[in-house]
Amino acid sequence: MAARIRKLATSLTVIVIVAFCVRAGYLWSYQAHRSHQALGVIPFLFEPGNIAASLAGGKGFSSPFRVETGATAWLTPVYPFLLAGVLRIFGAGTFASYAVAAGLNIVFSTLTVVPLFFVGRRVGGVAVAACAAWLWAVFPNAIRLPVESMWDSSLAALLAACILWATFELADSRRVWDWYAYGLLWGLALMTSPTLLSLMPFLLGWVVWRSKRMAWPAVAVGAAILCCVPWTIRNYHVFHTFIPLRSVVGLTLWLGNHDQSRGVWPGSLHPINNSVERDRYIELGEIAYMREKKQEALRFMAEHPWDEARACWYRAVVIWSGGSAHPLGDFIDTNSWSFRGILLFNVLASIGALAGVVILLRTRSAYAIPLAAFPVIFPLIYYITLASARYRHPMDPILLLLAAVALVRSRDTRLKPRPFGTGQERG
Repeated sequence: MAARIRKLATSLTVIVIVAFCVRAGYLWSYQAHRSHQALGVIPFLFEPGNIAASLAGGKGFSSPFRVETGATAWLTPVYPFLLAGVLRIFGAGTFASYAVAAGLNIVFSTLTVVPLFFVGRRVGGVAVAACAAWLWAVFPNAIRLPVESMWDSSLAALLAACILWATFELADSRRVWDWYAYGLLWGLALMTSPTLLSLMPFLLGWVVWRSKRMAWPAVAVGAAILCCVPWTIRNYHVFHTFIPLRSVVGLTLWLGNHDQSRGVWPGSLHPINNSVERDRYIELGEIAYMREKKQEALRFMAEHPWDEARACWYRAVVIWSGGSAHPLGDFIDTNSWSFRGILLFNVLASIGALAGVVILLRTRSAYAIPLAAFPVIFPLIYYITLASARYRHPMDPILLLLAAVALVRSRDTRLKPRPFGTGQERG
């Protein structure tokens, strides 16, 4: 009986089914308590949904603010085009479009279990693999975000986990075409969530070091660049300036670093909500507006270094608590036990991830550096701009993997680095 339970608990198929059912169940509960008419509209009233509506309406990649403002490079194209396909087929403003879009997010979130499981098996065996996959299956943010947020977060989390899996597999590869495929995967990721670019030098550098292939990385980089070139050319043609991926960095920097942003919800200053800022955006045009905001933000940061340091600290807390700048106070003050559970899960996951990094470094695991790059490198940009649970979501699968390492291996002082090419890492 115990062996059967263990077999079920470590079955990838079982974990995938449970992960999907939990997310589908949350979608069912969520829609049952809300107006279907509102669900067909409200989740799409943000930049991805607005651009998707413009695409579906034949007006091109434009107008991120619910009003016609012209062409934009606010987002990279993959997710808006995906939403546009949904709106074109099922209709803008319909509950069917919401259900399909949320269903796609659920599929992305569920499929993340697969690369996470195989990466976990490489790093620490079946126990770590199953633990990481189960943690992701019941992770509150991975259940809520696909249903509540029509953003690219769930797809970005899947791509981040796939990239890590592909990185480990590539270290054993002897075929140049695998490097080409790896570059295409990176290209898709960058056209979905450009913030993943911060990880590329570390993951690619690690696989070069492990594989001893000094020339083939150029194939991967070239393939990734080729995926981005059409979008960059489009941006240059439209805006007459070099925008390789997104144009929005200036605004995000200003929203988190400006005299009006202190003590004010940054969203109230966002052009999508603030008519004054929206009018300024329309007056200057997207590129000039972003440059103006970037200059204002840099000036404020230079003139208020202590305020900036304090703001960076609060944003770091938001990232690692999963959305709260005052997690202890919010935990005590809230009347919602579900919120307490979500906050506690996020904080414990962050602590577990730190412990997992320490364990891998102490045991000299071959996988320590690429895994540590996610919690160390990926959130840096959010410490100086804006922070939210949605922004950290692409690295959440790896945080839970590291937490699984801590849970399974913290008492096993015999954990040793697992060599490549021997099959031991798959044990």
